Amino acid sequence: MLVFLLLCLAALAPAWAAEPLPVRGLHVGAPKPEDMALCLRFIRDALPKEGVNTLVMEFGYGYQFTRRPELADPSGLSKADVQAIAEACKKAGVRFIPEINLLGHQSWAKTTSALLRVHPEFDETPGQYPNNEGIYCRSYCPLHPQVHDVVFDLIDELAEAAGAEAFHAGMDEVFLIGEDTCPRCKGKDKAELFAGEVSAIHDHLAKTGRGLWIWGDRLLNAELIGSTKWDASQNGTHTAIGKIPKDVVICDWHYHRALPTAAYFAVQGFPVVSSPWREADVALAQLEQIEAVRVQATEAIAGRMQGVLQTTWCGFGPFARAYFGERPAEPNVAAVESAACFKALFRQIRQRKLN
Repeated sequence: MLVFLLLCLAALAPAWAAEPLPVRGLHVGAPKPEDMALCLRFIRDALPKEGVNTLVMEFGYGYQFTRRPELADPSGLSKADVQAIAEACKKAGVRFIPEINLLGHQSWAKTTSALLRVHPEFDETPGQYPNNEGIYCRSYCPLHPQVHDVVFDLIDELAEAAGAEAFHAGMDEVFLIGEDTCPRCKGKDKAELFAGEVSAIHDHLAKTGRGLWIWGDRLLNAELIGSTKWDASQNGTHTAIGKIPKDVVICDWHYHRALPTAAYFAVQGFPVVSSPWREADVALAQLEQIEAVRVQATEAIAGRMQGVLQTTWCGFGPFARAYFGERPAEPNVAAVESAACFKALFRQIRQRKLN
């Protein structure tokens, strides 16, 4: 009886719902220069085999910028390296999307990233939190009159080197925004500030025909969905969802539970992808939710459920080596688990296509 019902459901589904997911993506960190050969091999051999059609690569400030040489990382990838990655993606039939995590994530532990290290005047909390103690990550002030001159140069240079039609701006886990220690942001609505920054980056990218991707956590109400401050907002930024352009692609990440928030973003009018990490059961449940909405919902909603973006969060080299089974003497657990999750998820996607 169950098989009969499933066959009936498939017969009633719109034809496009059975087509391959528009986004079958993987998110990785940028490789170190010494891992370039491994990177090109991974793109050439692994991505087509798994059925990946989108590669989001997070560079941060790890690039040899020339437009803002004060922010260049001499140990980062060069323009030639990025062009080689872009060419390999093109040959593999993979869309290449570079990423710099903007607004938040401007530090990690005691290390402040290049933007605020070189331009401390952009800091949302100037002079506060010595050695970054007592905070998760620093943020830049979205209202500083010069910050976009610098940030947009970085975006443009990296996007041009990558030949990219879209750019991922991160913008997850923004805890410091609208702070009382900021002379420009003090007293302002946090959702308005967040929405303003998303819109500013979106509008800049639109001038060159590029789309914007961001993580979705700051647009979810943690109290309403019963989640934590990490994958949803507890500081009021969630109302920004009604104030940003509807063509922003939302990467809806949840790593330990398959919360049904991808459908929420689609109902709100956004193209959305689900983003798992290390737990295959969660990844497969997220895929099931994407597929169910694509079959059951109206065409307007279903068409916004674009697919998946598997994350890694362990460095490119460890992930690629774990994928190829080249384990070091001391395996990186996150790399092994995220590689296993990636394989399980994309195996299911390929099986879905065959059926």
